[in-house]
Amino acid sequence: MSSRQIIATTHAPAAIGPYSQAVCAGNTVYFSGQIPLDPATGSLVGGDITAQARRVFDNLLAVAQAAGGSLEQIVRVGIYVTDLANFAEVNAVMAEYFQQPYPARSTIEVSALPKGAQVEVDAIMVLG
Repeated sequence: MSSRQIIATTHAPAAIGPYSQAVCAGNTVYFSGQIPLDPATGSLVGGDITAQARRVFDNLLAVAQAAGGSLEQIVRVGIYVTDLANFAEVNAVMAEYFQQPYPARSTIEVSALPKGAQVEVDAIMVLG
């Protein structure tokens, strides 16, 4: 029996490279970074950082559910933005999806993200 299980769902964008949407090892699920791609079209969601952040968290939610979990079981979130001036907007969107006790988090400004996205988020979830 494999010590890891690949998590995949059509309710989140397909991987655009040699990786899985998430991998479950034991009771821990490691999410790949999600950018604001529409899972139906594979296209980048247009609009401002708020619209992009909502799409990212919707994608994370879909992967969490595919793994048999929920956002409440996420213990760590990594946020990558191309402009830290957008931090308040991304933070406000995250607050729509998570409740206390909040996961641990880091927020990092990067020079660029795949497909021209303004935000990417990865996560770690513990089931059970």
